[in-house]
Amino acid sequence: MKQPAIVLLDRTDGLMPQHDQPREDRRVQGAPQRKTWTLHEAGPVSAGVWECEPGRWRIAFPPQRQEFFHVLQGRVRLHDAAGACTEIGPGQGAVIPPGFEGEFEVLEAVRKQFVLVDLGS
Repeated sequence: MKQPAIVLLDRTDGLMPQHDQPREDRRVQGAPQRKTWTLHEAGPVSAGVWECEPGRWRIAFPPQRQEFFHVLQGRVRLHDAAGACTEIGPGQGAVIPPGFEGEFEVLEAVRKQFVLVDLGS
């Protein structure tokens, strides 16, 4: 049996990202272009690199999904449904917990590493 290889989350050169934008009905400010490089998928876990232009949109995580991310460049702000906000910049990481509802705001063009985990139903 072949030994699985370690996946580095900083090697995107030469790889084609998935391009998208927040859905129009979720946009609060702007229509930012987003790029996603999914570098690992196994069972309930996916991981990779994500880049986005400044903008703001509503997010709603299902009760079984959570995300850990680490900001490499830029700055983001997460606004919860109660109005509190948390700013995350270079060198900082955060977890978006299951069931989180609020808004995701990119203050400065961002590049982050992410790990999504689906906990099942």
